[in-house]
Amino acid sequence: MKNGAVAHEFRRGEVTLEDVKQHPKVKVYIERANEHLEKIGYTEHGYRHANLVAEIAFNILSRLGYRNRECVIASIAGFLHDTGNLLGRNNHWQAGAILVQDILIDLGMDLEEVVIIMNAIANHEEDVGEPTTPAAAALILADKADVHVSRVRNPDMKTFDIHDRVNYAVKYSFLRVDAEGKKISLELTIDTAVSQVMEYFEIFLSRMIVSRRAAKILGCTYELLVNEVKLLKKKKI
Repeated sequence: MKNGAVAHEFRRGEVTLEDVKQHPKVKVYIERANEHLEKIGYTEHGYRHANLVAEIAFNILSRLGYRNRECVIASIAGFLHDTGNLLGRNNHWQAGAILVQDILIDLGMDLEEVVIIMNAIANHEEDVGEPTTPAAAALILADKADVHVSRVRNPDMKTFDIHDRVNYAVKYSFLRVDAEGKKISLELTIDTAVSQVMEYFEIFLSRMIVSRRAAKILGCTYELLVNEVKLLKKKKI
């Protein structure tokens, strides 16, 4: 080895989500990214969010009958998707895609799988994302489904901004996948004494639009139900 370089033992076989979680860079990237967002006033983007998005992304593809490996790839993308916040909120989707490349190659992941994950991460943001693969679609749907009181970090309700207020108002959220009916539904229970439903649409309409596009990639329609009332109806593909 030259210049004191550290040798890495490349794994043989398929890289798992647990392999990714054990990589030392991943822990540092996620924790520091979450700390940065907390200091600039954003909701939780740490392990809770990463693990939940990974799990939901896996379940979406699994319930729709995709191969297990495709489900795992989506879950890895879900776990890593917000690492780019380490470098700043703007363009964090592109920064994250670049940051995870070396990690996945270091683990010995097949390059074709690496680029699927990079593409998914680079396209998960609602304003710019263009889902074209099952992994990207599952990541978008999972990420945009995580609106919940547990994400709010500001302890003072008097100083809540609209994002804090809407998340704090959501007491229950569930992404339901109906494989037989080819329908994906986000079900929310909102405390309207905290935030009106209209406020949800004010800040999350773009997320619902990209979620609809993502569902279409998976051959499904997309619906939003708030307090058991269907607000965003399915649209024919």
